[in-house]
Amino acid sequence: MIFMNREIHLNERPTGTPTHEHFKTVENEQPVPQEGEVLVKTLYVSVDPYMRGRMNNVKSYIEPFQLNEPIEGGAVAEVVESKSSDLEEGDIITGMLPWKEFAAVQADRVRKVDPSLGPVTTSLGILGMPGLTAYFGLTDIGNPKEGETIVVSGAAGAVGSTVVQIGKILGCRVVGIAGSDEKTTYLKETLGVDEAINYKTENVYQALEDACPNGIDVYFDNVGGEISDAVYPQLNKFARIVQCGAISSYNVPNDKGPRMQTHLIKSSALMKGFTIGDYQDRFQEGFMQLAKWLKEGKLTYEETVTEGFENIPDAFFGLFEGANMGKQIVKVSEPSH
Repeated sequence: MIFMNREIHLNERPTGTPTHEHFKTVENEQPVPQEGEVLVKTLYVSVDPYMRGRMNNVKSYIEPFQLNEPIEGGAVAEVVESKSSDLEEGDIITGMLPWKEFAAVQADRVRKVDPSLGPVTTSLGILGMPGLTAYFGLTDIGNPKEGETIVVSGAAGAVGSTVVQIGKILGCRVVGIAGSDEKTTYLKETLGVDEAINYKTENVYQALEDACPNGIDVYFDNVGGEISDAVYPQLNKFARIVQCGAISSYNVPNDKGPRMQTHLIKSSALMKGFTIGDYQDRFQEGFMQLAKWLKEGKLTYEETVTEGFENIPDAFFGLFEGANMGKQIVKVSEPSH
């Protein structure tokens, strides 16, 4: 019997904001695993802002998506057939998987999920790439000291919401910037930030001046754009800027803005960009620390869950409108057991 399998491909490369015309859903036969592979059923798919960069045909830290091929990203899946001694039927795994309902993947390219550490979806969020990004970006590049002031843009997203909590664990004053009153309330009442700024309704420069009377020591930037322009003049001497993302400009081909060099010189600030791949040899360290804090109740997390394989593109589009609180994931199917 032949089983059909839906896939979502990149249909054409967007020049601005992606829309449905840039994606297409196709049906192919369900793959058959070869020696060393497993056939997996996709349970949850992660959509992340960095994927927008992979839709451009430009040289970057990761290969661009190919046209007329399945898009790939973080996912949680269930092993339904195994041709590997490392994994067996019923195992839950996570890894970079194609946007397919079923996929055949090399067993050594995925990691078994330990459900005792938390719900399996946490491997896409706080115990996955976003959590590790927050941990290493803040502790290694930001290097915050107790009592310092940390400002986080995109503070209610998957990475930002973890950064603000780690900042509080480390004894810092933390100010979060987000795009709705619901999000600023969440930041203050649930995540315990000292101040939260709604960039859509407040003058960010003035609000930062009020929230950071002693200046800014660490800026964890997920957003770039005008929000960051308001931060640079308020940096303290020897401040550290953690450049994690720039979602404000991902869909703006010729983004222009004020120049930051003068501010960096005046403050002797360090600005460093990074990707999580830079810390690959330290993943276990970060993973164990995050899992420990989560178990101790020092970390919490929020997930925005969209249901249905066909709705993956819509969930992705929502990232650029700030539709998600915490980690945006798509539920594709239920586990068999």
